[in-house]
Amino acid sequence: MVVQEFTVDLNKPLVFQVGHLEERYQEWVHQPIVSKEGPRFFGNDVLEFLTRTKWFAVPTIWLPVVCWLLVKSIRMGHTIQEVGLMALFGIFIWTLIEYTLHRFLFHIETKTYWANTAHYLLHGCHHKHPMDSLRLVFPPTATAILCVPFWKLVAFFATPTITPALFGGGLLGYVMYDCTHYYLHHGQPSKEPAKNLKRYHLNHHFRIQNKGFGITSSLWDYVFGTLPPSKTTGKNN
Repeated sequence: MVVQEFTVDLNKPLVFQVGHLEERYQEWVHQPIVSKEGPRFFGNDVLEFLTRTKWFAVPTIWLPVVCWLLVKSIRMGHTIQEVGLMALFGIFIWTLIEYTLHRFLFHIETKTYWANTAHYLLHGCHHKHPMDSLRLVFPPTATAILCVPFWKLVAFFATPTITPALFGGGLLGYVMYDCTHYYLHHGQPSKEPAKNLKRYHLNHHFRIQNKGFGITSSLWDYVFGTLPPSKTTGKNN
């Protein structure tokens, strides 16, 4: 008896379908569908609503939190210059976190039903539907939940007066990342470095998806040897 391979029906909610692809999931999810209209994830309207986020929700919600955190360190005795340096260091640390999460978590290879399902919700949906504008930035509820362990991690290494500014800098780095990511997909930059950054990121989506993990810069790709080869190099090889 011939067993027919499972096929995803794009006209039905996707989340609980993709797991059935098993070993074929990785190949399927990295074949992008370029459409501004995103797919439906869930049959339940409430769950579906929670998966959709307008890009401007990120700076609207989190920039006031960043300001509050920086002011908190100032009120605890640090100068504006000191807090500025702490925030810059937080932004720098965020760029490493951004790279690490993208490379080792978002691009983890999965094969089982629930692992495929979780990966699709986390990042696979973005590679399958890279122009879905409502599922590009991270939902604020999920961000708020993740802030708790990250705050505790910063507090473990930093003093109570430094922690707010350092965490605030990291949070600002996240806001810059999400807004930059959205712009690289939906903006039309005409000048460098934004034009090159857009080209760099779309190369990750459409040409070589296991390289070029940096979003806001290619710094850590350079450091860890994951820069994508140039088209010229590829042709010569």
